[in-house]
Amino acid sequence: MEKLTFTMENYLEAIYELSDKDGGARVSDIAKRLGVTKASTNSAMATLAEKGLIINERYKEIFLTPEGKTLAEQTSYKHHVLRRFFIEILNIDPEIADKDACSIEHVISNESVLAMKKYYLKSNSHPDKTDL
Repeated sequence: MEKLTFTMENYLEAIYELSDKDGGARVSDIAKRLGVTKASTNSAMATLAEKGLIINERYKEIFLTPEGKTLAEQTSYKHHVLRRFFIEILNIDPEIADKDACSIEHVISNESVLAMKKYYLKSNSHPDKTDL
């Protein structure tokens, strides 16, 4: 499959984070989370459904397919590691760290994220080292 745009990755990540164990996400919640219109969200859902990344039935919850869930988990994981690294290692303000992590998560390699995680875990100043 061709690489997704940053925007499409953000939609997948939002669906992933808004979905619970057995439920999906609603268009209105996704739109609110991303600060976009429902019309934009519906258009993005059509694109993601065409790519086989979500199951989208009109007026129902949206569910990730296994492939969509894998991509969303990767993006979410990168975001989490980057954010924690920026806040706890580099002492960046949480709001700025979150914004920067959201931008960088789309272009950073898995190897670089893994190196950041390893560095974070080796840090002696962080007693809670298991949540990354």
